[in-house]
Amino acid sequence: MTGLILTLNAGSSSLKFALYQPGNPPVQLAEGQVENLGGNARITVRPTGGEKRGSDIPANTHAAALEAILVPETGFLPVGAMISGIGHRIVHGGADFAEPRVLDDTTIATLEKLSPLAPLHQPHNLAAVAAARKAFPDAVQIGCFDTAFHRGHDFVEEAFALPRRYFEAGVRRYGFHGLSYDFIAGELGRIAPEVAKRRVIVAHLGNGASMCAMLNGKSVASTMGLSALDGLAMGTRSGQIDPGVLLYMLQHEGLSPDQLSDLLYKQSGLLGLSGLSHDMRTLEAAGTRESEQALAYFVHRIRRETGALAAVLGGLDALVFTGGIGENSRRIRAAVCEGMDWLGIAISPELNAQNATAIGTGNVRVMVLETDEEGVIAKAVQKALA
Repeated sequence: MTGLILTLNAGSSSLKFALYQPGNPPVQLAEGQVENLGGNARITVRPTGGEKRGSDIPANTHAAALEAILVPETGFLPVGAMISGIGHRIVHGGADFAEPRVLDDTTIATLEKLSPLAPLHQPHNLAAVAAARKAFPDAVQIGCFDTAFHRGHDFVEEAFALPRRYFEAGVRRYGFHGLSYDFIAGELGRIAPEVAKRRVIVAHLGNGASMCAMLNGKSVASTMGLSALDGLAMGTRSGQIDPGVLLYMLQHEGLSPDQLSDLLYKQSGLLGLSGLSHDMRTLEAAGTRESEQALAYFVHRIRRETGALAAVLGGLDALVFTGGIGENSRRIRAAVCEGMDWLGIAISPELNAQNATAIGTGNVRVMVLETDEEGVIAKAVQKALA
């Protein structure tokens, strides 16, 4: 008998999880998150349709977090339940993984080699895989890759203007947030099929942020590159930057590669610009000169990339906001769309304030859609179990 499906999405100090009953589509039974691993860790669990419950736990590692999730007191896993398959979000799949893959020893070894390209994510993703394999040795472990949705881009979208040997060695633009874009493409096909087939830009705006140009539901361009650093400014990541700045830091400031990596991944973005926080809610409420400048920069880059991606598409039929900021920040959506009527983008202030699904008033459809990466993972696991 087929059991339940567990999904795991591991961050550097967090572990998101969800439980599904197989179905068409899989039905979510519960979800939750362990936050602040290594500090004052806390677990929250919410049964679907129920109230969220939380408690402090002694957890320093992803293995300890998984153990905490499974204890009966959380109420997450029903007594006697069997887990048949576990789906993992893996940020970087490189050039080889364009579809979900069973995570056997060979595949995991290949994915470990990609860790330098996603140092904030890949090691923690794989730590969760190791913990799940130990806790559920008989369950099928499936990796779902954030880069997979973008495979198949034209050479001009993938390549850097470096000696050709680098491209052949895998130094190319990969794109990320593919699980989110995969869900949005499917959701557009369900609720607005006439839009899904046309020229669409999706803005996944959260602590990690990127944009994707889609044509007929397929990715044709992304703002992210070899790593999850490129493109838009993010919570703590720099986004697009002149390589000469990096050379300056290395040659004249004497930064080590590790120090430079830490600066670009953990000290930059909204946090670096504001000197205050990486959290959009905090910045919107702060009202300081620096916080306002950080927000203005964030919006400016989104607007700039909107124009670039529209050029790649040869026009624009729909703009979709998703991710934590895209779904919830009325201010950011309004600022992005202000004065964009030249491209056909205009929105209703009233509908925007309501976080309505359709907020556009111009020729371009402007929508706000909640993403569901865990649902995409659950579907992949169910397919593997069939």
